[in-house]
Amino acid sequence: MSSDVSEHTDQARAGDPGEPVQRTRLNQQIRHMLVGVFLLDAGVLFVTSVVAWYWQGSIDSRWPEPPYPFHWAPVLGPCLIITWLVMLVLLGAYRSRNYGAGFEEFRAITIASAITFGTACMVGFLSYYQPTRGYVLIFFALGTPLLLLVRYIDRRTLHSARKQGRLAIKIVAVGSPAAVAELVEVLGRAPWMGYRLVGMCVPGARDHLEIGVPVFGDIEDVRQVAIDLGADGVIVAGGSYSSAADLRRLGWALQGLDLDMLVVPSLTDIAGPRVHMRHVAGLPFVQVEEPQSDRAGGWMKRAFDLIAASVVVLMLSPLLIVTAFVIWFQDRGPIFYRQTRVGIRGHEFKMVKFRSMVVNAEALRADLEAHNEVDGVLFKMANDPRITAFGRFIRKYSIDELPQLINVFKGEMSLVGPRPLLPADVEKYEKDTHRRMLVRPGMTGLWQVSGRSDLSWAESVRLDLYYVDNWSMVIDLVIIVKTVKAVLVSEGAY
Repeated sequence: MSSDVSEHTDQARAGDPGEPVQRTRLNQQIRHMLVGVFLLDAGVLFVTSVVAWYWQGSIDSRWPEPPYPFHWAPVLGPCLIITWLVMLVLLGAYRSRNYGAGFEEFRAITIASAITFGTACMVGFLSYYQPTRGYVLIFFALGTPLLLLVRYIDRRTLHSARKQGRLAIKIVAVGSPAAVAELVEVLGRAPWMGYRLVGMCVPGARDHLEIGVPVFGDIEDVRQVAIDLGADGVIVAGGSYSSAADLRRLGWALQGLDLDMLVVPSLTDIAGPRVHMRHVAGLPFVQVEEPQSDRAGGWMKRAFDLIAASVVVLMLSPLLIVTAFVIWFQDRGPIFYRQTRVGIRGHEFKMVKFRSMVVNAEALRADLEAHNEVDGVLFKMANDPRITAFGRFIRKYSIDELPQLINVFKGEMSLVGPRPLLPADVEKYEKDTHRRMLVRPGMTGLWQVSGRSDLSWAESVRLDLYYVDNWSMVIDLVIIVKTVKAVLVSEGAY
């Protein structure tokens, strides 16, 4: 980097009175919102404490020995509320960098609740007097899910506001044009995160770059550009520095502006739990755990599939019977439609679905290829003439896919996984796409909760590969919950 960075650094150290080194307005807004969240959490705990106090007798009466009454019992509630709130603060439930993104907020709430509950149980066990057990049990049984629900509602409200352009995080990107273009693509997938690129600084300060972000200077100009644009942060992408010393000087140049400096490593589509930081002699290492495809096909996921599929069959058996009867009654044709799909490690199997098309649908596909509305290897039509009236209804709410539970029981499919594709489609795969077949295909997956039929082929592949490499039981549970919502809303289904 040139001497301009050093000059900016010297100005920052000297505290140039001509530059605004106060906290940005957005950071103040976020801090005020977090104070509001804290007060809301305190209110939830207070109301829950009152409810638990009045209901505690219903639990205490089930113990053979009655609780010991003493005059300090009313202090129990305020002590637990204060302890709970202190643990939430210490574990980062109100840190601005965790607000509105990732699982850190929810993890902090869960751990803080567990620690506070454990502390209450330990104190009750060690104390000579035990005033109540019911109060503690009801307090935490109600308080923990209510805190999580309040945080979820708050996050949805924040995401909705950011989608509408409010509370946007104004970012200046620093790096090569190719790196910034990739950054624009990645941030465009998550508008609810609120990151809005207001400008960029690239080597050579080329004026005409067709990526939709204006260029305001060279990399050495980033400090002044951030000040002029009123930026809330700077994202450092590839090509912005050639050595660790250059990156360090860039940090010095931004000192005193109260900006978030985000460094983008050459890692995309890797889940947070697989990424860990190590520090060796002042040098930070990013440790990336190996892909989780082996675990995604292991016994834990298989056991979950069998148990969950059995529960679904028991709960939805009346719906399955009625659907089968209507399909048979409409044209006296087959109830089920079986089609060869490619499963784990390339093994073919017969996927079972409720028939939603006319009997000779496969024979008519060749005549409709010119009307394919999806790029890549998939075939989709929004108004496919082969679909029956009842078939359109069961497709809208994914009822036609429920017989795939048979494939789940047989071990050919999983409840959650990549989309099962036809053998002819697999033949068109690129090299990396074959990683999809390291796990069982799923009845639902990231493709189902991210747009269903509205997704492009490239985006579907990206989501499937992300799932294969980053699998966890938590991801499966989140996808299942989101699938229920996607089916009820019926977005992107045809």
